[in-house]
Amino acid sequence: MSHVPHELAEEFPEHTDKMHQLKQDNAHFAKLFDAYHDVNRAIHRAETNIEPTDDLHMEAMRKERMQLKDEIFGMLSNAV
Repeated sequence: MSHVPHELAEEFPEHTDKMHQLKQDNAHFAKLFDAYHDVNRAIHRAETNIEPTDDLHMEAMRKERMQLKDEIFGMLSNAV
């Protein structure tokens, strides 16, 4: 399988343990985590022309990924 950029473990390497724990303990975090990976992979497929898309859709996907990433980071930052 090819390398998919912007994976959360690469974006937040210092929080990999917290991500694993939150995925198990927090259903909302797990849903955000899965949604991030779905949109990130869709962006990667579009960027590599596996599943081309138009610029408007690409922009919308990138905004969604950014919003998810911000919310995930907020939850990681507040986790004990």
